[in-house]
Amino acid sequence: MQGTWQQTARHFGEYAVFRVLLFIVQCLPHRTAFALADALAWLICQLPPRWNRYSVAAENLRTAFGTELSDAEVQRLFFGMWRHLFRMVCEMVQLPRRFRLADCAEVLTFEGREQCVRAILEGRPVLFLSGHFGNWEISVATFGHFGFPSAVVARDLDNPWLHRWFQRFRESTGNQLVSKAGAGAEVSDVLQRGGMASLLCDQDAGRSGVFVDFFGRPASTFKSIALLALQYNALVVVGGAWRLPAEQQRTARWVRFCLTTEAVLDPQHYQTEDAIERLTQDFTAALERLIRKAPEQYFWVHRRWKTPVGARRRRGG
Repeated sequence: MQGTWQQTARHFGEYAVFRVLLFIVQCLPHRTAFALADALAWLICQLPPRWNRYSVAAENLRTAFGTELSDAEVQRLFFGMWRHLFRMVCEMVQLPRRFRLADCAEVLTFEGREQCVRAILEGRPVLFLSGHFGNWEISVATFGHFGFPSAVVARDLDNPWLHRWFQRFRESTGNQLVSKAGAGAEVSDVLQRGGMASLLCDQDAGRSGVFVDFFGRPASTFKSIALLALQYNALVVVGGAWRLPAEQQRTARWVRFCLTTEAVLDPQHYQTEDAIERLTQDFTAALERLIRKAPEQYFWVHRRWKTPVGARRRRGG
């Protein structure tokens, strides 16, 4: 009972601090909020590596771009990653009042718009795939604003107050938040009705995954995405919204992003025995191409290559 009370008090304290910071960032001009984000990123980078996960990020960056990547370049990308993450938090906080349907043209440029709209209007179910790259909240908010809501798969937050805030935030544009725990049944229902679902496809899948190349090295990837696409004949749209370079931000009233459709994959073209592996490889390769556009906007502290090739699933696991 005491543990439950302490946990409730901690969750409430976390939420109270979050709402205070939320209020401050909402009141700040976006350039001032970004300056604060940059300062926090600099502070994070000064911490010991075990606290800011520099060692994991450096290993991942050298795995992706080669061991010849200089220490200075690794540190530049590492700082850029943390700066991006803190700026993304500021963007999320300001999103409801800064990004509406009437503002889309000022906030977004849309690469691959025709092929994306064609996929949505084809009348078949659609799986939108992205990764921990750019501002993934902008992507789902955009389609919600334009009347194309989707089921957004995300992990439940441990703090129930924070979870409810993020649920309201994500559903404010018409999307539906689906818990990652047991999401398969709900996503199947959505696709069976011809709807759309959005999820991230760059997490390590452990021993039960299928190994495909990601930046030239095999990475365990969930089979479920390809299985769903093949079972429900769902088009797979790979894309994301990434923040444009500084020189393209100077005249903007807020922040400008490039919403990119990197690939549209049709499961009807994957009807061989190795369909799952081929489709998984193709959407993973599309995500890699997207990340290469702005590598500092990717979450390099995730252990993407955690599971070694040849690892076997334990019995009963």
